[in-house]
Amino acid sequence: MVEVIVRNNDVDQALRVLKKKMQKEGIFREMRLRQSYEKPSERRARDQAEAKRRHRKLMRKRLEREGY
Repeated sequence: MVEVIVRNNDVDQALRVLKKKMQKEGIFREMRLRQSYEKPSERRARDQAEAKRRHRKLMRKRLEREGY
């Protein structure tokens, strides 16, 4: 549950905070994915590609940390 408190009637600031929280939670990404039907084969391919990206990023960080 995303909750934002409006302080001093500053709605613009509250909207910015809300958008940032929604971005962090991945709500925008999920909305974009649910706009149309995704075939199971397409979903598997996307999931595998995301896993590869995460693994490469982890390896890159690990190499930087260990100094190779």
